[in-house]
Amino acid sequence: MRIGNLYGPDATFLGVPAADLADPPSYARAGAVVVGAPFDGGTSHRPGARFGPQAIRLTDYLPHDGRRPHLALDVDPLVALGVVDVGDVEMPSGEMETSIHRLEETVERVARSGAVPVVLGGDHTIALPDVTGVARHVGWGRVAVVHFDAHADTADTQFGSLYGHGTPMRRLIESGAVRGDRFLQLGLRGYWPDPETLAWMASQGMRSYEMSEIAARGLGPCLTEAMAIATDDCDAVFLSVDVDVVDPGHAPGTGTPEPGGLSGRELLDAVRRLAMELPVAGMDVVEVSPPYDHAGVTAALANRVVLEALSGMAWRRRSEAAERVRRAEDPLLGDRRDAP
Repeated sequence: MRIGNLYGPDATFLGVPAADLADPPSYARAGAVVVGAPFDGGTSHRPGARFGPQAIRLTDYLPHDGRRPHLALDVDPLVALGVVDVGDVEMPSGEMETSIHRLEETVERVARSGAVPVVLGGDHTIALPDVTGVARHVGWGRVAVVHFDAHADTADTQFGSLYGHGTPMRRLIESGAVRGDRFLQLGLRGYWPDPETLAWMASQGMRSYEMSEIAARGLGPCLTEAMAIATDDCDAVFLSVDVDVVDPGHAPGTGTPEPGGLSGRELLDAVRRLAMELPVAGMDVVEVSPPYDHAGVTAALANRVVLEALSGMAWRRRSEAAERVRRAEDPLLGDRRDAP
């Protein structure tokens, strides 16, 4: 039975059709399924991310009519992908392992249906069940992760617990769901993690593009390099976006703001490019905390991150379909293209 939204009216993402996980035909034709993960039991500083999914769904000045034609890409991702929204997963913040298990089951079910799970957080604890659920479908160790964040989230423990928004990336690598050398992080900065944690990350082959490197080389070249690594001997990519990768001047409504990050424009351009060029099998957008969000600017940015990713996916599918048609019409096309 559909739960709906736990922290507000039962509205869907920008008015897309509602679906029910207990009714597979309701999302059988969907190319992407929106899932709410209203959980902030893993926060280490400011709470409130449990209200993030509702804010991301509702924040817009345009009608909630289930349509959003993209100006630059000439595609309407909500229509082209047949996006539906299954509502929120019931995740009691006082029951960490129960919440993680429920979300993992939900994401895996969506992934096995053939759709891309698009998870609205929630704090970054949810990356553990999100990526794990996709990996159970795509293949253990066959999913690369591209992770936008101010923080590495690779701590061994958080306040003595194995689970929290500072530990999910370490748990993913330790479990084998994701290879450390196919884990790409962009936007790290500030004063954490400590040397011991950095040494562990290096031992796993993780690649982190700190803001100092992005500023020196440019975001574009860093993305190009990261994409080449992500698609080397992996079958799919999971995109995880923590809004605190953006400078808090652009995204103040988050639990652990760190000055000196990307601009909102840079993040949107990057997410769109990744979705256009990579085989994205899942994504999440996390750490939107509406109680700290002046004028709703962080929720608006997160909403557009989702739309840019969906637009990139829709553009990629359309391009792939057109290529299949061309090859079907001209069987020799592939031979000519492969010729020296």
